[in-house]
Amino acid sequence: MVSTGDTAPTFTATYKGSDHETFDLEEHLGDGPVVLAFFPGAFTPPCSNEMVALQERYDDFEAAGATVFGVSADSAFSLGAFADEYDLGFDLVSDMDGGAIRAYGLSMDIADLGLYDVANRAVYVLDDEGTVTYEWVADDPTNEPDYDALLEAVESA
Repeated sequence: MVSTGDTAPTFTATYKGSDHETFDLEEHLGDGPVVLAFFPGAFTPPCSNEMVALQERYDDFEAAGATVFGVSADSAFSLGAFADEYDLGFDLVSDMDGGAIRAYGLSMDIADLGLYDVANRAVYVLDDEGTVTYEWVADDPTNEPDYDALLEAVESA
């Protein structure tokens, strides 16, 4: 699992709503803090709550110079619909092959919901060099992060 002080694994995936536009984490490093919010599945209540909570604080993240990304194993199409449904102003990233999820040590199954090899709920803040300056990983994927602590971490990154 990735921890504070580690160099964050970089990865490529696909942006929401796109079958061809590639997201490359390396392209976003060096422009201020990067927030990676991994979540298990679009349209599930805890994930919807978390993404809405991040959206409600989006202006604060932007004021701190941060770029926010939600990351899940959902398809780009599903994430596009999810972002539209909740009017999310930040990008969502489709990691359907699970490469990023595995690289961060977050792969899990939620058999009750029929979800396998999805991301556990976790949030990382990366500095300009790609070093993890803050990490929070859920003990239970229905838990949400402390949004005030996350914003403080972004402001001090």
